[in-house]
Amino acid sequence: MTPTLLVLAAGMGSRYGGLKQMDGLGPGGETIIDYSIYDAVRAGFGKVVYIVREYFREQMEAAVRTKYADVKLPDGRPLEFVFVTQELDRIPEGFVLNPERQKPWGTAHAVLMARDVIHEPFVVINGDDFYGRDSFRIAAEWCRAHAETEGSYGIIGFELGNTLSESGGVSRGICSYDGNMRLVDIAEHLNIALDADGTVRGDHSVTGEHVVLDAKALCSMNMWGFTPDYFAKSYEIFKKFLRENSGELKKEYYIPYAVDCMIKAGEAECEVLSTPSRWFGVTYKEDRPAVVAKFKELADTGVYPSPLY
Repeated sequence: MTPTLLVLAAGMGSRYGGLKQMDGLGPGGETIIDYSIYDAVRAGFGKVVYIVREYFREQMEAAVRTKYADVKLPDGRPLEFVFVTQELDRIPEGFVLNPERQKPWGTAHAVLMARDVIHEPFVVINGDDFYGRDSFRIAAEWCRAHAETEGSYGIIGFELGNTLSESGGVSRGICSYDGNMRLVDIAEHLNIALDADGTVRGDHSVTGEHVVLDAKALCSMNMWGFTPDYFAKSYEIFKKFLRENSGELKKEYYIPYAVDCMIKAGEAECEVLSTPSRWFGVTYKEDRPAVVAKFKELADTGVYPSPLY
């Protein structure tokens, strides 16, 4: 069984000032997605599905197919690419879109756009996050172990201290799990940063309380493992979400919400898988120089070849 990588790359990049998905940050002009695909292929993934917006699909697809034209899987087959668009009006029949809405429907809606092209275990990632080779290895092993299962999902948990930004506070969903490493809850915290005394602190998104956080706590960076039955379950939850929110202008349908609904309904369980990898990414334009320096360091130390392709 060859797992599929689903890349969420439909973001508008409004805070960043442009399309992060296509920004060359590596020493050879590589994008963050290029590094993710490099690690994914080495881990055993055989297909990449991009979720994009229609207005830049043609440009991105041309660039990707040219860049990866010579990439081969271990068995000699070419790496397969599929491009799917996420648009506001792609909602279930019977629902009416508020004509004033401009904001996308969120990450869980984006994943649903791939339901007709993925029929095997798959891993979801953000296109603007660097996850590291160990994370893709762990995710691929999870996919292979769940080739014949349903209702058992996974989330790659990063140690909170490995996800902090040098540019300022970040928002993270901190995972709670039981003794069997099964996800119980994800609690969103805002403005998380390392204080001068070495303590990690952040604001609880619900209570607003400024609290001390465990740097070793596992948090979500939106790297999930799913089996194909996820699509049907998520589709039904999305319809319920729309019945309550179709007239809203900003509310979004997020993956953690969908998974939480499934867990509470007894339709699924989600394993928390710990990774030793360090995360980094670009949220604001100010993040760019530090990310460029990190990719140069990884190339200079031989972790990645330069150029990648």
